[in-house]
Amino acid sequence: MGNLGFQEILLIAVVVLVLFGGRKIPEFMRGLGKGIREFNDAKDNVKKELEEGIKEKDHKASATTTTQQ
Repeated sequence: MGNLGFQEILLIAVVVLVLFGGRKIPEFMRGLGKGIREFNDAKDNVKKELEEGIKEKDHKASATTTTQQ
């Protein structure tokens, strides 16, 4: 389970073509691409904010250490 062969992919493509029609598929793919792009942007923003928070915490810790000495 998990490995898709050529026949399975062809069957899925035919079913999608029948369900959505030839005109709706580009719109569907465009929407899917936008969704993936927005997800990746949000993921990158969260990662950036976490890294900035860690740097800020380290900076405050080092500043506190140097003022206490």
